Amino acid sequence: MRITLTDGRTLDVHDSTNGVHAAQTVVWHHGSPQTGAALEPHLRAAALRGIRWISYARPSYGDSSAQPGRTVINAAADVEQLINAMGIDQIAVMGASGGGPHALACAAILGDRVWAVATFASLAPFTTDFNWFVGMAGGGPSLRAAQHGEDARVIYERTSKFDEESFNSRDYAALKSEWTSLNADAGTATAAGPEGLIADDLAFVKPWGVDLSRVRIPVLLAHGGDDRIVPPSHSQWLLEHLPNAELWTRPRDGHVSILNASTLAMDWLRQQAEMH
Repeated sequence: MRITLTDGRTLDVHDSTNGVHAAQTVVWHHGSPQTGAALEPHLRAAALRGIRWISYARPSYGDSSAQPGRTVINAAADVEQLINAMGIDQIAVMGASGGGPHALACAAILGDRVWAVATFASLAPFTTDFNWFVGMAGGGPSLRAAQHGEDARVIYERTSKFDEESFNSRDYAALKSEWTSLNADAGTATAAGPEGLIADDLAFVKPWGVDLSRVRIPVLLAHGGDDRIVPPSHSQWLLEHLPNAELWTRPRDGHVSILNASTLAMDWLRQQAEMH
């Protein structure tokens, strides 16, 4: 389905219950690049738990309109309009990789509309507090290019190739088994063009516009100890800057296999709802 926003843009939205209300609703923020379509393991786990699962495509992904110059904080306004349009009062948010910052932005901005947040392999805000690039495969070349602006990032994209060392053996195994839908969706998003990915990278190296100290709700940070795309130092930084966060480290997981913790995270979110 598509939702029209106040500025005329449209968001491409996927709703697991096709409009049927549920006691608990989770809004998923996808990784980079993906189409925003809901992934099969999430749909199965959500259905078993009676959770309404909503996934949407960030601007320039899927059928969502572009939003030139978007920053991380812009996701909060989009999600607020999305849940208003769908008649939903309160949500939890989850996000993986590039979706993590956008989930945290919702938690910081939307106040009582969000009861808890869980992220997987999330980036931290760009900072000099620690060496942000250390541990990224190849030194994080796409994000380094983004530091130099849109033109530099576009030029980089023309010759970029996936570094096979970005994933470990558990990641490759996950893409061939539990997460084949993720593998297929990322391929679809890549084939559609790099606009969404470039917009994400540009947003990640700019200030998020979010004060993480305002996130008073419970936050779960899950990270693979062998993540070579977003090193675990990013979630460690987030843990130190979020007042009510806990960190689940899975030492042998990489950037994809950490998603196997997402069903456990749904149970954690339900527990937070009961305590809320």
